[in-house]
Amino acid sequence: MDEPLSIVLFSGTDDRLTSASVFAAGSAVLGRPVRILLQYWGLEAFRADRIGRARGLAADADAEGGPMLAAALEAGQINWADTLRQSKELGEVEIHACSQSMDILKLEQADLDPLVDGVEGIAGFLAAAGDGQLLFI
Repeated sequence: MDEPLSIVLFSGTDDRLTSASVFAAGSAVLGRPVRILLQYWGLEAFRADRIGRARGLAADADAEGGPMLAAALEAGQINWADTLRQSKELGEVEIHACSQSMDILKLEQADLDPLVDGVEGIAGFLAAAGDGQLLFI
């Protein structure tokens, strides 16, 4: 599996961040490279001063979603940030901040959690994606 799984992480809600982290972990276990591009609210979730903060659920989640996610974490499921940290230990997982989103949100690399490997433009991200799968979350 040489072609990477490329994930554009646009949303910053806990359910979508968790989904992206699980895809990254699964791909890393299979030996597949993973590239994640953080845009807008997905990028905002990776701010060093906010990475551990509860981020709510997507608008289409029903009232039972929050308690279900909280119960899973209480039962021992690790949070999305720790899943991504483990994914990086398991395989080739790169996380980059979108350069345009960095400009719009007025962020510098130093504002981001060390999980973020660097800053990348859309063209570079898409070129590196090659013929691999591209997920938009």
